[in-house]
Amino acid sequence: MSNESHSPLHQATQSTAALAKGALNVTEDTAKRIVSLTDKGPFGGFKKFISRGSMIDMAVGVVMGSAVTGVVNAIVKYFINPLIAMIGGKPDMSAMLNITFNGATISFGSILNEVINFLLIGVAVYFCIILPINKLRDVTAAALAREEADADEQAGPTTEERTLAVLEEIHDELKRRDGENPRSE
Repeated sequence: MSNESHSPLHQATQSTAALAKGALNVTEDTAKRIVSLTDKGPFGGFKKFISRGSMIDMAVGVVMGSAVTGVVNAIVKYFINPLIAMIGGKPDMSAMLNITFNGATISFGSILNEVINFLLIGVAVYFCIILPINKLRDVTAAALAREEADADEQAGPTTEERTLAVLEEIHDELKRRDGENPRSE
């Protein structure tokens, strides 16, 4: 052994490596124990529930839904309701058709206002989100179909077509041979 292997720096490096290796083994063992505990009982079910693709899709849907809600509410509040106010004089009907008795108020105007807002939100979602997305999907699908058709034309005959052509050639060759050598029975 050289003098370098007995140096204090080398010994410190080796002991640090041994400590790290031991710590890593403890950490690995601990991780294995935690994983084995979480695969059992209610923790295992919860782990499966959280890691499902549908759960993640649902979470993304909720986040995107809240973002779309903000856009749709802005369209209704700043575009559609002012249009209604231009035509009907009031964008909000909650103060209309109220019945008050013994301090309790029934507001048919508020109900009517919410029904109209619901319908307007549905119209806004359909025409501003659903219709453009469906149109984009149709255009994309048509472009992909054209690309596939072009690729099929360039690729030549399919395997089935080539097989059929070979079988027809074999059939024609057998007919030709039978014509040259008629069978005698």
